[in-house]
Amino acid sequence: MDLVSIRKSYKRYARHYDATFGRVFATGRERAQETLAPLSGKRILEVGVGTGLSLPDYPDDCEIVGIDVSREMLNVARGRLNGGLPAVSGLCEMDAEQLAFADSSFDAVVAMYVATVVPNPDRLFAEMWRVCRPGGQILVINHFASRQWLLRGFERCLRPLSRAVGFRPDMEFEDFVSVTGQEPAMVAPASLFGYWKQVEFRKPAHA
Repeated sequence: MDLVSIRKSYKRYARHYDATFGRVFATGRERAQETLAPLSGKRILEVGVGTGLSLPDYPDDCEIVGIDVSREMLNVARGRLNGGLPAVSGLCEMDAEQLAFADSSFDAVVAMYVATVVPNPDRLFAEMWRVCRPGGQILVINHFASRQWLLRGFERCLRPLSRAVGFRPDMEFEDFVSVTGQEPAMVAPASLFGYWKQVEFRKPAHA
């Protein structure tokens, strides 16, 4: 995985992403809102905001900043703002592994379906941790390698195509947790049958 191949993949996906993945990822977006609640008054960074499918779900009295590495995906997200989304204060083209925000800038940081897209998940998490304030939440929603042997075999067959499809299909959950260097506060299904998981981390208040 590298930024050039990722940008190429999501440039292709941008026009059709909502129709293809909107309903598929809807439950995960709903679960994220529930886990982040209460949202009122919070400043939240959404890493890999993509086409902004989640943006209309946030209440008006919080502040949302979204970043993504794909200009084409962000253009679709900006189109949603024309309908009026007061909670969204900014959408920026930015590398998730090099966030241009000061330490402790956000009450919560969320990355939905991003951990298997970035070249270096450890750098992604380190940056999310850095910009989250002490006492804040970090939420990752993602697919990890299946425990079901047939699906697991299929995912491994897709591994050589990672650069072409724009994501890593067989990342192990244990490997991801290991590179974060942190213990999850919660791991729960983010979809029917648990094909996607939500993993919540809490940054200590004294950090």
